[in-house]
Amino acid sequence: MANISSGHAVFAPVHPIGRRLGTTEYSCCPKVKGPHVTRDVLSIENLHVSYRGVKAVNNLSFEVPAGQMTCIIGPNGSGKSTTLKATLGLVEASHGKVRFFDQHVDAVRKRIGYVPQRSTTDWDFPINVFDTVLLGTYPNLKLFQRPGQLEREIARRALMRVHMEEFADRQISDLSGGQQQRVFIARALAQRADILMLDEPLMGIDATSEANIIEVLTELCDSGCTVVMVHHDLSTIEQYFDHIIMVNQHLIAQGPVSETLTATNLTATFGANLLGLPE
Repeated sequence: MANISSGHAVFAPVHPIGRRLGTTEYSCCPKVKGPHVTRDVLSIENLHVSYRGVKAVNNLSFEVPAGQMTCIIGPNGSGKSTTLKATLGLVEASHGKVRFFDQHVDAVRKRIGYVPQRSTTDWDFPINVFDTVLLGTYPNLKLFQRPGQLEREIARRALMRVHMEEFADRQISDLSGGQQQRVFIARALAQRADILMLDEPLMGIDATSEANIIEVLTELCDSGCTVVMVHHDLSTIEQYFDHIIMVNQHLIAQGPVSETLTATNLTATFGANLLGLPE
């Protein structure tokens, strides 16, 4: 289990009816520019991951388009979270190629924000909300540099963006699950990354926190960022996301939600017993 200040954690928004809310006056995540811009900001080729000889991910390949909200869905044990961690080097892949912005992850790690599952974090780590968010600025500091006035302002505005500024001095262990997740989103905003990778950020949180998180993430995409989220709620996919990746250890389907979220693909992903399939 990672503590809140660990490197894994540091790699470390909802409009009720949907999409494209416009940008705010403060963009935590600048548009992707320069020679490394590609249509697909993340590409995975033939990824294999095994645990104790059992394959968790088998020959998985997909691409993530720039500037969109992408979800990864699949049944329990399908390798969704493992795939996310393998792209970041948090679990070891036995085979495969992962490229962010057409480069190895180590070359662009500062451009990648990561929000882990709540269940993998030690919430008893003694740190308050503001300092947790301030950790997000560290990847952009020089060696031995301490956060200054600029970084503290970035952290303050990130907290405001998720409506958690009044809790700045509160111990993070004293917050509700939804509040804790909003703080982790704020920390990712403070990093000012070009792509955010989120592992089940909406799992088990209150409706207000979910609405706020989706609103913030949508606005980030409008400003040029890319969001990749492991997601579990099939009923909100069309409302929240542009692009979908459907997996069950290997790729089932990928593409725009409007074209890919079909009964055929859902059955192939989850099995024939899944109810309530769209036509």
